[in-house]
Amino acid sequence: MKLHKTVIAGKPLDAVFGYLSDFTTTTDWDPGTVTTVRRHGTGGVGTTYLNTSTFLGRTTQLTYVVREFIPGERIQLRGENKTVIAVDTLTFRPVASGTEVTYAAEFTFKGPSRLVAPLLKPAFERLGNEAEAGLREALNRL
Repeated sequence: MKLHKTVIAGKPLDAVFGYLSDFTTTTDWDPGTVTTVRRHGTGGVGTTYLNTSTFLGRTTQLTYVVREFIPGERIQLRGENKTVIAVDTLTFRPVASGTEVTYAAEFTFKGPSRLVAPLLKPAFERLGNEAEAGLREALNRL
């Protein structure tokens, strides 16, 4: 399951990157996130976050690890729990009107969850659309 969204914010690249490179800000823009807490590190490669989210009425936790951190360009995190692996990638690009942010999320289901994953596609698409709107709103408030 993959989500891919692009948002243009009328804000400078360093402000947008600075804000989104702190994964705890997901509570501001990701509608499924209940809380995200940094557990270890300073934000760069190896930093870990504990994310608590709700999806279809269920609460779940994933431990995310920053796998790639290229200032001003790209951040990639990998989250995992017993039923899913999530890889979130944010790429940044300066544009004439501010900053373009592309958010990609890829979910790989494990065990019995793999069987129901195709049925969840509409719910994931709705979540992606809500995250796109939340991201746009949060960035424009910077």
